[in-house]
Amino acid sequence: MSYAPHATLVAPARPRASLWRLALGILMTLLVVLAGGNALFALAAILHPEDGARLARMMVQAEAPATLLALLFAMGLLGLGTWAAARLLHGRSLRSLVGPPDAALSQGLRVLAAATILNGLLIGAALVGTPEPLRPNLAAGQWLVLLPLSLLAIFVQVGSEELFFRGYLQSQLAARFRSPLLWLVLPSALFALGHYAGGFGTNAWLVAAWAGAFGLIAADLTARSGTLGPALALHFVNNAVVLLGISLQGPMSGLALYTYPFGPGDADEVGRVLPADFAALGASWIAARLALGIRRP
Repeated sequence: MSYAPHATLVAPARPRASLWRLALGILMTLLVVLAGGNALFALAAILHPEDGARLARMMVQAEAPATLLALLFAMGLLGLGTWAAARLLHGRSLRSLVGPPDAALSQGLRVLAAATILNGLLIGAALVGTPEPLRPNLAAGQWLVLLPLSLLAIFVQVGSEELFFRGYLQSQLAARFRSPLLWLVLPSALFALGHYAGGFGTNAWLVAAWAGAFGLIAADLTARSGTLGPALALHFVNNAVVLLGISLQGPMSGLALYTYPFGPGDADEVGRVLPADFAALGASWIAARLALGIRRP
């Protein structure tokens, strides 16, 4: 399977593929995110004037279930901004960003199954091979009660990111430039920068590099399948494992069943985990390609 299926997403982008439209679309999307985020913080300040600043900090840190859920659902603003930009500046429908619904669903389910099985095996190996015991985070009963809402929140978050980076940005660049080096690498580089987190200290750029590698894998799967289904499924499983299964202590751990006995600031410990994360990412890519029937590079 080559990149020929990518034409399904690229063709609707060609009539209005000017770079100024894309630049304005990115700006419009960011403005929707910023305006919506500020509105949410303002609402928190109005409802709880004495605790507004504290609530804002809690939402950013997302160490409690409610604040992490709010943060994940707020990522829907990115999807809303992307849809508005694509519609108003490029005359594109939501379907043109996602691909044919039946194909997207079929491909997505295949990758979802493969990635779930693989990550289940990897989690089992991690539980056996972890030198220090994991720490319980949420009580099992609370975790199960929150699970449907947690999965929905993660779907909103990953769906919005895939819509922007792979559905919109990648296809618009591919409509303007023929070289995959541009439309594969540029969105992935921006995806990496968006995941740069100074709290990881000396590992911050390695974490961003991991995100960039994921972006390249998602871009490759999107171009080879012609829909967002595979990339969205892989992204969904990855984030579900990290956010709901085993998280680092501290920020973004509010919905996890367990946490590692260290946090982002523990550079040595995080540095020891990262090689396994890169290996797991590569294995997930292979599993997704096999699920889609892709045998050759």
